[in-house]
Amino acid sequence: QVQLVESGGGLVQAGGSLRLSCAASGRTFSNNVMGWFRQAPGKEREFVARISWSGGTKVYADSVKGRFTITRDDAKTTVYLQMNSLKPEDTAVYYCAATKLPTMTILYASYSDPSRYDYWGQGTQVTVSS
Repeated sequence: QVQLVESGGGLVQAGGSLRLSCAASGRTFSNNVMGWFRQAPGKEREFVARISWSGGTKVYADSVKGRFTITRDDAKTTVYLQMNSLKPEDTAVYYCAATKLPTMTILYASYSDPSRYDYWGQGTQVTVSS
């Protein structure tokens, strides 16, 4: 049973920073994709960032490029999302997600689609006040 557990959400003022963590357990992943998505009230879940198994390839949504950074630890069990220069429009529940199958590249546009991911965390609330 795979578990993804997010932490690090909270309330922050505009311009502030937060660091989200996603700890994976229950399965040994290899060459899969891990990503972050977010969902604001009344809106669809949207892609934020994803990272390759090695950590060498990263893809970001245009809305967060230059402000957010995704990384993973050497043990490949934890993925982080460093969020700087936060804006009120970043307010959402943030979800960590992982694919089950390996992939040759995370650059396929389809990996921005939540339906490509097999495992999800419970979500962590991020609220940015103006």
